[in-house]
Amino acid sequence: MTKRPVCQRCLHYYVTHEPRMPYGCRAMQFKSAHNPAQVVYSSSGMECQLFAPKNTDREGGSSLPKRAA
Repeated sequence: MTKRPVCQRCLHYYVTHEPRMPYGCRAMQFKSAHNPAQVVYSSSGMECQLFAPKNTDREGGSSLPKRAA
């Protein structure tokens, strides 16, 4: 049994700020009232295959690319 991916640590995860559908997955293009990894597992029986860890640096803590000056 593999561990379910933690969506908050995934590059594709986002918060929608919609009260009825607060969680989203850009890779699978859906919003949900529940954690996206939970939705994927319950609908397919498989763990998320598109999990991509955020590229966070320790100093800045941001996963966003640096802007050019």
